[in-house]
Amino acid sequence: MGAKTWMLVACKGEPHEILIGRPALDRDASALVLKDLYPGKNFLALSDGDLSNTCPGDDEIVIGAFNGLTVVAAAEFCVDYPSQLPSKFIDAFPGQSVFLHAMHSTVDWFAFAVWKDGKLQRSLSLSPDSGVIEDIGDRLAFEAQYWSGNHPTIDEDDADGSDYPFAFHPLELGEATLAALFGYQLEGVSDRTLIEPEKIQLLRFKRKKPWWRLI
Repeated sequence: MGAKTWMLVACKGEPHEILIGRPALDRDASALVLKDLYPGKNFLALSDGDLSNTCPGDDEIVIGAFNGLTVVAAAEFCVDYPSQLPSKFIDAFPGQSVFLHAMHSTVDWFAFAVWKDGKLQRSLSLSPDSGVIEDIGDRLAFEAQYWSGNHPTIDEDDADGSDYPFAFHPLELGEATLAALFGYQLEGVSDRTLIEPEKIQLLRFKRKKPWWRLI
């Protein structure tokens, strides 16, 4: 698996219910959200992106504001401890649910979190090397089949998988979380009921360094 994400999604309802309708991107609203999240910072508009690529480099931000939903992808959201995400990113969306989704295929790490009315409801972060980094709140319904062992995995270096630290592969749970919360997947078995993330347009911006920074 080679998928990577680090994004926040804020929504007034259920994200997958909005995204499945392929909502129209509001460019002006997207620019306003960017300004609110990063006051005083300067950005250069790049060519458009889409929901299939929400793992921008440190010098980029991917963002999209729609009717009732906002997607923001930035390096700030690639965090081992989602519960420690700076509160400004949650407070920026009052009255909305906020979801964090992050995974990095190089180290098989996955994390997600859910805030309701500004309060953390669920946070999970884990990788084979580090084990369970964070596990806060009640497990969501779609997680149950993974924790119960219905999706066993075998480590490449261990023929029977007996030494693997989890009953599932973190990236498989990451893909299941994408499907359950947002209605799409990046890799795995194709499901006609899921949306195609390439069809959800997002804006891309490059962070501009201050003129006095030489490097």
